[in-house]
Amino acid sequence: MKIDAVTIFPEYFSPLQLSLIGKAQENDILDIAIHNLRDYTEDNHHSVDDTPYGGGAGMVMKPEIWGLVLDDLMIPETDLIILTPAGEVFDQRMAEELSKSSHLIFACGRYEGIDARVGQYYSQDEFAAQGIRVREVSIGNYVLGGGEVAALVMIEAITRLLPGVLGNPDSLAEESHVEDGFLEYPNFTKPQTWRGIGVPEILLSGNHAAIAKWRREEAAKKAEK
Repeated sequence: MKIDAVTIFPEYFSPLQLSLIGKAQENDILDIAIHNLRDYTEDNHHSVDDTPYGGGAGMVMKPEIWGLVLDDLMIPETDLIILTPAGEVFDQRMAEELSKSSHLIFACGRYEGIDARVGQYYSQDEFAAQGIRVREVSIGNYVLGGGEVAALVMIEAITRLLPGVLGNPDSLAEESHVEDGFLEYPNFTKPQTWRGIGVPEILLSGNHAAIAKWRREEAAKKAEK
């Protein structure tokens, strides 16, 4: 999978060199490139934003600069992800869907966001005919300083689903409860008793069917809270 992220703060993406995602890049499972939007500016101040039409607080990222960088990166069968609090909410099902993409571009907005015409432009029929899709995505009902953190969340959730990324692929098979809307069940390891708190007896029983049932029930209890 090829991933491009466009930002004015490339340093935000340094964690992508660590852990499983870092190893996946070393093993040529992933190809991740980070692009500085300011590199496409031509003025002395490297300006990427301007005042909004219609008035209002804050600044809006200019479409012409985004157009320059996205034109360079766009290829057929690309999914362009525009991070915005107003977008559809990211979840496990979307992660699975996007894990089947060959090329993802994450557009990390700042200030009051990216000029809406950027998404409109790349949603036109001429791009759709090439298999290019535009999605506005949010990771939750709150506002961040920019799209970088959201992009990191999505990249980790998506890429761990790729074959060869996880050290133990069986871990994915045990996460089907997430698709059902359930949270992770409680997990325990040695010692059997810690500070007076013991491991639930069912987990010591060796009865795998009963353990699986208990885990589903515990996950459902968390989902109800």
